[in-house]
Amino acid sequence: MHDKLKNNKKGSVYFIGAGPGAPDLVTIRGQRVIEEADCVIYAGSLVNKEIFAHCQAPLYDSSTLNLDEIIDIMVDVAEKGGMVARVHTGDPSLYGAIKEQMARLDQQGIDYEVVPGVSSAFGAAATLGIELTLPEVTQSVIITRRGGRTPVPEEEHLTKLARHGATMMIFLSVGMIADVVRELQAGGYSAETPVNIVQKATWLDEKIIRGTLADIAGKVAEAKITKTALICVGKVFGDSPLTAESKLYDKHFSHGTRSADK
Repeated sequence: MHDKLKNNKKGSVYFIGAGPGAPDLVTIRGQRVIEEADCVIYAGSLVNKEIFAHCQAPLYDSSTLNLDEIIDIMVDVAEKGGMVARVHTGDPSLYGAIKEQMARLDQQGIDYEVVPGVSSAFGAAATLGIELTLPEVTQSVIITRRGGRTPVPEEEHLTKLARHGATMMIFLSVGMIADVVRELQAGGYSAETPVNIVQKATWLDEKIIRGTLADIAGKVAEAKITKTALICVGKVFGDSPLTAESKLYDKHFSHGTRSADK
């Protein structure tokens, strides 16, 4: 932990990525901050409460609070010299709404630091046993969401992103799965494109639905999945045999730390 922040006169706030769900996927640093914090504010609808098993501080569920109320708690604790653990699901840099919190803390002169976490995108990939960037298939991963009650920039419409044919990890959109399918196909993905739905990745009650763009909407509806699920789209999620191996360990390919076999 960084003593320069913990010993600050006005205290400090740590934005912590709690990981995708399994309690042992929070980082060692994140767990240490949680256990030593004077106050914990967590995303109650998403964060696994088991990570607070050894936490002695008061717990505040941010799902019932607005931004002003969250900041008031942070400032009150920090100005008394305390340390706040602000716990987000996955990694806080993805759909964590932390920029607005940081801006308010800047206004109040409160120090803060981000402790990264394992995103549910990578938790889902691990659950599926998938490499997201296969050689000669795709070397790009698009992390995005479909516009709903809150819009996305026009240039990031799913139809436009789909034109790249890359691996896509689509957040916050499973409740609109029929629209997602329609837009992805309009952008160029074929009906046979593999799709995996991972609900609550790494949790004990995680659920996986496998299909293609042709049938995934019906399967999701049948499973009654409407939230807390990631839509994983692209050729890497299929069962096709590997078409090419990486050059990284190819004995005939040299690089900065290894010479090629003759």
